[in-house]
Amino acid sequence: MHKKLIIFDLDGTLTESKSDMDAEMSRLLCALLAKKPVAVIGGGKYELFQGQLLKKLRCPGSRLRRLYLFPTTSTAFYRYGTRGWRRVYVHALTKGQRRRISRAFQKVLRELEYVPPVKLYGNVIEDRGTQVTFSALGQDIVRVLGEKGVRLKKEWKRKNTALKMKIARRVQRELPDLEVRAAGYTSIDVTQKGIDKAYGIRQIRTHLNVPVRDMLFVGDALEPGGNDYAARRTGVRCVPVSGPRATKKLIRSLLRD
Repeated sequence: MHKKLIIFDLDGTLTESKSDMDAEMSRLLCALLAKKPVAVIGGGKYELFQGQLLKKLRCPGSRLRRLYLFPTTSTAFYRYGTRGWRRVYVHALTKGQRRRISRAFQKVLRELEYVPPVKLYGNVIEDRGTQVTFSALGQDIVRVLGEKGVRLKKEWKRKNTALKMKIARRVQRELPDLEVRAAGYTSIDVTQKGIDKAYGIRQIRTHLNVPVRDMLFVGDALEPGGNDYAARRTGVRCVPVSGPRATKKLIRSLLRD
């Protein structure tokens, strides 16, 4: 599997949902960066990338220069240089767009007679500047409950995936000029039109001058309807994983190549 650049999804692939990367994954990722460049595309905002990934990654600056971050589903791009991490580009939503998105979610949820869970943890609709995200259990469930929060998100997904997809389709009809997609276990993301993980891969090709044929994409939701599925449209070779444990196994194999 001789690829020049490896792309990872974040939640569910390098880490559990909105959880910190563990020490073993940090060691493996740092070892992989010694061999080849790595990009990470995830739905979380940059501050979550900092907390989940960067603060746990024990790597010298020479290796961090080979790490490329694409938060909020590649609406922004960060790379490491002599002055630390800097933003290369950002595709922000306007205030008017963000208001429209919030209203669209509220309208669709009313029309579907959606009944939220009894207990919520943080905002259900979060304005991330470049992306607005609906999270059925609240944005802070994992921060508050830890591993229990991850389990509750997985349980909600098992029971409510069809409902989440229905909400996403209805919101997309309300917002034809924007991009609406089902995201993590409990989330729906809205960005500028045409921005998804396929867009992120094309940005990697443009900014890093690496052909798509020389990339490998690793994600936990590559099935139709999954938040990694858009990557397949680019023709990149994709490897599905079931979670961080499977990702570790894959990285070990890449290190042996």
